[in-house]
This record gives sequence, C-alpha cells and structure tokens, in this order.
Amino acid sequence: MFNFIKYKNIFLGLALILVVLSLVSIFTFGFKQGIDFVGGSLWQVRFDSEVVNSQAIRESLLKYGIEGISITSSSDRSYLLRFSEIGEDKHQEIASFLKADLGFFEELSFQSIGPSIGDELRRSAIWAIILVLIGISVFVALAFIKASYPVSSVSYGLITLITLFHDVIVPAGFLALMSKFYGVEVDTNFIVALLVIAGFSVHDTIVVFDRIRENLKNYRDKKGLSEIVNMSINETMARSINTSLTLIFVLIALLFAGPANLFYFVLVILIGSGLGTYSSIFVASPLLLVWHNFRRKK
Repeated sequence: MFNFIKYKNIFLGLALILVVLSLVSIFTFGFKQGIDFVGGSLWQVRFDSEVVNSQAIRESLLKYGIEGISITSSSDRSYLLRFSEIGEDKHQEIASFLKADLGFFEELSFQSIGPSIGDELRRSAIWAIILVLIGISVFVALAFIKASYPVSSVSYGLITLITLFHDVIVPAGFLALMSKFYGVEVDTNFIVALLVIAGFSVHDTIVVFDRIRENLKNYRDKKGLSEIVNMSINETMARSINTSLTLIFVLIALLFAGPANLFYFVLVILIGSGLGTYSSIFVASPLLLVWHNFRRKK
C-alpha cells in the first residue's frame, strides 16, 4: 500500500503552484473574448475549389469592405470566418459577392450577435460557474450530513469547493496563455467545458470521500485518520484512474478527428479531466486531513 499521506505536502504544493501560475496568467494576459461575449458574426463555409484559401477569402472580404476578419481553416476545405456584426441583408449580399469573386461555396452556418446580448451572456456565464461551484459544494455537504466522526459534513463541502476551484482555474489559466500567444477566443463553449470539468471532478472526489466515510465507520477505533484516509485513496485509486482513462481516450480521438472549431473546447476538457483525477486522489483527501488537523489544533 503506497503512503500518499507521507507526500501530501508535495502533492498540495504542486496544486498550489498550478493555481498561482494560472491566476497570474489570467490577470496578466486576460482572455480574448469571442463573438458570444463581445458581439459579431460567425460564418462557416466550405468551398469546392482547391484554389481558394484563407488569404483569398480575406482579400475578397476586404474588397467588399469587411474589416476585423479572423479565418480558421480545416482539412475538409471549410473555413470559419469571424468579423463585425452584420444583418441578414448584408449577409446575403456578402454571400453573393463571394460566389461571384471566388466561386460556389456551401454555407454551413451563420450567426450574428449584438454587443448587448454578448455582454449579458458574459455576465450569465460568470454567474453560472460561481453558482455551480457553490451548489455542488452545498450538495456534497448535505450528502455527507451523517458523516462519521471526526470529519464534519461541512469539511467535505469546503474541501470540494477548494478542489473544484483548482480544477476550473488551471484550465482557465491555460486558455489565457493560448489567447495571448495563439489568439484563441473564449466563447460559451469554454464555459460549457469548465462546467463539464466541474461535474466530472466532483464525481471522482465523492467516490473517494464516500470510501473515507465508510472506513471511518469501520476503523476509527482501530486506526488514525491519516491511516484511514491513505487506505481509502489506495482502495479507490484504480477505479478513479480507469474511469478517467475511458474519457481521456475518447477526448484524444476527438482532439485529432473532431471538428476544427471544437479543438480547443475538447483540449480544455482533456486538461481538466486529467486535473480532476489528480485533485481527487492527491489533493482532496490529503487536504481534508490537513483541514481537520488545523481545526483540531485551533
């Protein structure tokens, strides 16, 4: 049986370093916001001609008078165009102009969002993340309301909140870096990715916490809390890793074979899944022990 608790300071220190670096990244670089949050038009098209490329599309749109253009291409000759907000009449005019200038293309999708709607979506997204983190923590505290002495249900809920913050803030810091150096835009897909990470992470954490609760019932008169926590981690580690690997394999497949416009969405979930597994095993349970010892000394 591996002694995880012996190295708890190393595990918790690494988690703390990741959180600090992520916060520095977020406050230093910020996020490049997509049209979901600042408004604009998003247009996905596919050209039949192999001669057409991103540069030709950009030059054609510039000739028409469209500025602030961002173009992302994929292997199937489809292009994701981002530019300032336009109405439906303008959209049809641009479509006709592009067909005359570059040849026939298939329109896959088009959406246009005004700045006021984008601002409302941004506020709603922030509140969604905050309320989900708090809601999950309260749910865990209530679920462990009959938790065995000496660990209270409030402790389970508090540690869950700290762990979820770690799992959400590190992918956010990573995306801030990608926004700065690769121009990756943050949109509602990113918010969905963070919520998926939170849900997956708490699932693993609850499994470990539930085993700690059961072992406290059976062994609290025979073993110390640190020994019980360590035993619980060892008993659930294989299950946590195997569960995570099934998701990670799917995400890796989507990363290389999925749609180009979902690449960073999948990448963020992939990073968060790995972090969620790490935090459930190496952060949540050791932190529960540290918090209990702190309260007892106080």
